[in-house]
Order: sequence, then C-alpha cells, then structure tokens
Amino acid sequence: MVYKFRVILDAEEDIFRDIAILEDDTLEDLHNAIFNAFGFDGSEVASFYTCDDTWNQEDEIPLFDTGDVPGEMRTMNDYPLSSILDKENTKIIYVYDFISMWTFLVELAAVEEETVGATYPETLFSHGEMPDEAGEKSFEADMHDDIYGEFEDDLDEDDLDMFEGDDSFEDFGFEENWN
Repeated sequence: MVYKFRVILDAEEDIFRDIAILEDDTLEDLHNAIFNAFGFDGSEVASFYTCDDTWNQEDEIPLFDTGDVPGEMRTMNDYPLSSILDKENTKIIYVYDFISMWTFLVELAAVEEETVGATYPETLFSHGEMPDEAGEKSFEADMHDDIYGEFEDDLDEDDLDMFEGDDSFEDFGFEENWN
C-alpha cells in the first residue's frame, strides 16, 4: 500500500507538499522525502513527534539515538510508517533543524494501492515557496487551566510596611549554610 501525506509548513502562508511513500518505508524515509520536497540539504538534525487529533505534541522520535545508553532509544529508522500511522492515527509533527525550528504538520490523507511503474517516495504536488527563514515560534501554555491566572490577593506595597522594623523574629544563625 501507498501512504499519501500532506506536509504543511507551520507558517502564515500556505506552503505544503503532497508526498506518496510506501507503508513499509520508515519514518527516516519520510524524513528524507520531506527535506528533499522542501529543498533542504538534509544536513540538520530532525525529529518526528507523535500528537493527538488537535496537534498537541507527545512523544519524540529522533533521527539519531541521543540516549545515555547506545541502542536504548528508538530512532526514525526503527519505525515503519504502518507501525505508527494508519486510518485512525493520521497526524504527526516533524521538526527540521532545531536552531531554525522548521515545523511541519504531517497528515496521512489517503492509503491507496501502488501505481505500477511509480517510484516511491514521490512528491506528487507542491504549493507555495519556502521562506528564507522559519517563522517565530510561540511556546506558550494554554491558560484555560491556570487557576492562578486571575488571582488577586488585595495586597499592595503599603500592606507590606507592617513588617518593617519588626525585630521580634529570632535569628537562628544559619548563615554558615550559605557559604
């Protein structure tokens, strides 16, 4: 079977590539297809991230084993596409070049029969020109769960004056612990 992906650059402009790749190819093969389709040279580090249906990032799948014990961490080459993506799990995030943070939303759009004579992976469609630089990323948490976001204790600087000049606190002499 052939997986057909739409790979969208996370940017204000519409920039995407449609890529066809065999289901038994690995995430590393998809990584190679993506950087080639978008015109990168492939010399930078990259990772895929599993995600939920609303693109919330979950587990990292790196290009290289960066764990403390060699062989302990699974890499892109260890994951056939069919082991991580299917008709129910269609989304994954791809980040290329951790300095520039080129971020792509990768979605499985179709699973079809192989076309006789076709070579895979293949860039099927290209829309939009790549910008010179990756867009700025905003790493902000959703504040809807922040119970202290609107906390107001009704105290101001004048209220703290009540502690000035109060020598009733005992000095326990712990200064030697701070040397």
